[in-house]
Order: sequence, then structure tokens, then C-alpha cells
Amino acid sequence: MRAISEDMAMYHYDPTTALEELNEDATLPNPVKLRDMMLRAHLDAGHSLEYNRLFVEYQKRFGELQQIGKQLLQGLAGTSR
Repeated sequence: MRAISEDMAMYHYDPTTALEELNEDATLPNPVKLRDMMLRAHLDAGHSLEYNRLFVEYQKRFGELQQIGKQLLQGLAGTSR
């Protein structure tokens, strides 16, 4: 197990790092962490409304994909080799 540096522990507050992870590993940030990023960005009213609409859609699809991923993993875990 590798040690987690302070920078790594706080990555979820850095949209640039989250975007790099998405591009490199196809890792989607947890909706809770994405919401934290939005709150910390201190957006103006127009961007806040626009990003909130996008976030609601992101959260919905994230949950759907989690369920599908869980089904796939459960199926694979139960597969005899």
C-alpha cells in the first residue's frame, strides 16, 4: 500500500487534477467531489444555473453507470474459470 501525500488526499478539490485523471484513466469524479468543486469555484448566477443542470444529469447517469458496473462485476465475480 502506498502512502498518500497531502496533495493526493485533496485531489478531489482540484478540477484540473480530476480532468487529468479522466483523460488518463477514464476515472469519473464522484458526484460529491464534483459538487464540492462547483461550490468552491464561486460561480456567477448564470454559470451556477448552467453547471447545476449539467450536474443533475451527471449525477443521474453516474448512478446508472454504477449499477451497470456492479452488475457486470457481480457477474464476473460469480463466473467460474
